[in-house]
Amino acid sequence: MSGKPFQYKKQAVKDSQPSMNIPGVGAFLGDTFVSSDADKRICAGFFHLEKGNELKYSYDYEEMKIVVEGTFIISDDTGQKVTATVGDVLYFPSGSNVTFSTPDRAVGFFCGQRAPI
Repeated sequence: MSGKPFQYKKQAVKDSQPSMNIPGVGAFLGDTFVSSDADKRICAGFFHLEKGNELKYSYDYEEMKIVVEGTFIISDDTGQKVTATVGDVLYFPSGSNVTFSTPDRAVGFFCGQRAPI
């Protein structure tokens, strides 16, 4: 029996990511892997946020994120607010309006149901 080979990216967390191009916000995001199933597309990669202005983001897709470095302060328009640290996992349903900030620098690994960047 022969299947498809898996993919491997050594130390992907260290890759520099492209800017999200939001003026005044040190936010960077890139896809490390994108699934080949066009009907159930999954994109996974890293989100980096630098100390400074907060990032306001509206999700039009489902996403899960695990904090792999630093601390994220995350709030939404429902009034929920958390301080997420290394090892914490978050789920952002489509329709979420979220604000991200960090007291220093933070990195999250994400997996989302969206088109590739």
